[in-house]
Amino acid sequence: MNEAQEIMGALTHTLAKPIKAHSEQVTELQLRRPTPAEAKKIGRMPYVITNLATGAYSPDLSVVGDYISVCAGIPPSSVDQLDLSDLNQLAWQICSFFTTPESSASSS
Repeated sequence: MNEAQEIMGALTHTLAKPIKAHSEQVTELQLRRPTPAEAKKIGRMPYVITNLATGAYSPDLSVVGDYISVCAGIPPSSVDQLDLSDLNQLAWQICSFFTTPESSASSS
C-alpha cells in the first residue's frame, strides 16, 4: 500500500478467488476511500435506502462496481470476475466509506 492509500483509509481485502487485472493474477485488493470528486464523477451513491424510518440501506450493485474499480484501481472487467462473496464484502465496505467519517474509520 502506498502512502496516498494509507492517508485515504485503504484496507486490504484477500480475495476468495483470484482475478486477473492489468494482465496479472491478483489475490488481494487494496481498497481506498473514494474522493468527493470521484463520487461526483460516478454520480450516484453506492447504496439505496431500503427503509426510510430506520435509515436501513443496501448496496446498489449497479453502482458499487464502479466504486470498486476506481477505489481498488482495477478495470471494470476485473470487477466482473470477483467471486460473489468478495463482491458482497467489498460492496459493504464501499458503502461504509459513505456512512462512517474518515476520522472514525481511521481511529478504530
